[in-house]
Amino acid sequence: QVQLVESGGGLVQAGGSLRLSCTASGRAFGALAMGWFRQAPGKEREFVAGINWSGGSTHYADSAKGRFTISRDNAKNTVYLQVNSLKPEETAVYYCAASAGGGLYITSGQYVYWGQGTQVTVSS
Repeated sequence: QVQLVESGGGLVQAGGSLRLSCTASGRAFGALAMGWFRQAPGKEREFVAGINWSGGSTHYADSAKGRFTISRDNAKNTVYLQVNSLKPEETAVYYCAASAGGGLYITSGQYVYWGQGTQVTVSS
């Protein structure tokens, strides 16, 4: 079992930045692939970024490429998402997720454990 707790969300103006964090407890964090998803009001949850167990491989949604950076610190059981140049349409609840495997995954069905989410609101 893995428990995930996100933090770092908030209200930011368009063009602003945030650093989201997700700290895990329970099963060996260093063996798990991690991902970030987001869900805007009235929309389906969508993949944002993923990282493999070591941090050596990452993958981004097209909308996130060049502006978002996913990273991890296995010594701190934490995965991060640096989000830059935010847009109002990116207002959403951002979720951290952990997979049961260590690879690189981009669909929600490949993730087993989920955090409660952190709200990101981008004002225009």
